[in-house]
Amino acid sequence: MDVLKTDNNIKMISFEKAYETVMASARATGTETVSYRGSLGRILAQDIRSDMDMPPFNKSTVDGFACIKSDIGSELEIIETIAAGKSPGKIVSEGRCSRIMTGAPLPDGADTVVMVEDSLILPSGKVKFTAPFSKSNISVRGEDIRKDDIVLKAGKLITPQDIAVLASVGCTEIPVSIFPKTGVISSGDELVEPDQKPELSQIRNSNAYQLLAQVQRSGGTGKYYGIAPDDPSATLAIIEKAVSECDIILITGGVSMGDFDFIPSVLEQAGVKILFSRVNVQPGKPTTFGVHPECLVFGLPGNPVSSFIQFELLIRPLIYKMMGKNWKPLTADLPMHESYKRRSSDRMGLIPVIITAERTVLPVEYHGSAHINSMSGADGIISIPQGKHELNKGEIVSVRQI
Repeated sequence: MDVLKTDNNIKMISFEKAYETVMASARATGTETVSYRGSLGRILAQDIRSDMDMPPFNKSTVDGFACIKSDIGSELEIIETIAAGKSPGKIVSEGRCSRIMTGAPLPDGADTVVMVEDSLILPSGKVKFTAPFSKSNISVRGEDIRKDDIVLKAGKLITPQDIAVLASVGCTEIPVSIFPKTGVISSGDELVEPDQKPELSQIRNSNAYQLLAQVQRSGGTGKYYGIAPDDPSATLAIIEKAVSECDIILITGGVSMGDFDFIPSVLEQAGVKILFSRVNVQPGKPTTFGVHPECLVFGLPGNPVSSFIQFELLIRPLIYKMMGKNWKPLTADLPMHESYKRRSSDRMGLIPVIITAERTVLPVEYHGSAHINSMSGADGIISIPQGKHELNKGEIVSVRQI
């Protein structure tokens, strides 16, 4: 069932339903054109095609001598030297060959290149080959790519290797998806900025900068709107400003059940339709999601482990989908290093883990969703189904790498 139970009369939905709801709400961000030199990490908005055959001519793959295969057993006259970047000036015919460098165009008449290592220059100036024929050592025109072939597909996350491909086909202006404008708001009077010394009952604001870094790792730059106080009117003003400027808003804190956890009601005042506000996971139960005509809004738990994990599981895939990429996280199926038990199994568990040198999975020391240090040493996250108390040593688990 998608709706699992109620929590103080608030419906709690499965993580699978929450993910489906978020992804179904994705909105295309539009496109823009950027230089290929600045396209790293962007998402291609359309297919890229080659403007030429590659290689554009038959070329030698080795330094050696271009000749006719049937002449390999004969002493051959060297008629010219063809350097890379130079065109052949003579035609190879019976009893004749051309010295040729790697990458140089094959001269007309030749059908084989013998490596220089397999040749001997005679006192007469002719060349004799010292090894039997093995292969032609020729790269044929268009064998890698034909003109108009698709070399990169729409939805591709551009990597350094792709920059080389773009350069090779002369695509210097690249159509890419616009990164969704993402705003980050922290909530709570207990928060102070990292450069301030917390007083009694205060803590430094770590969530906002973690989320901004996660946004950056996803390919964009987030905008920070500061700390919203525990005041509905002041918080509403900050949220309304962010709504007018952003495609996605991330708010941390103020979504649980305490007297000052009023973010969902303020979101509704701002015109946000709440689609869910409880997810059957641990950590991250009070994750809230809603839609506004101008943007999508997440209310994330104030604990940093919860907000980190929910960003990775819900928001990062959404960002990529909005840009046209069907993103799949890296996973690895590995055995548990030791048995692991949890106290409660009424929700799906999300556990930070490390991958050991023996390629086994070991849960990190983890004191709860406020223990941000646990994520700093983690390689990934594993999930434990609702109702399952224990993972046995050697049991295979799927590690979602982070």
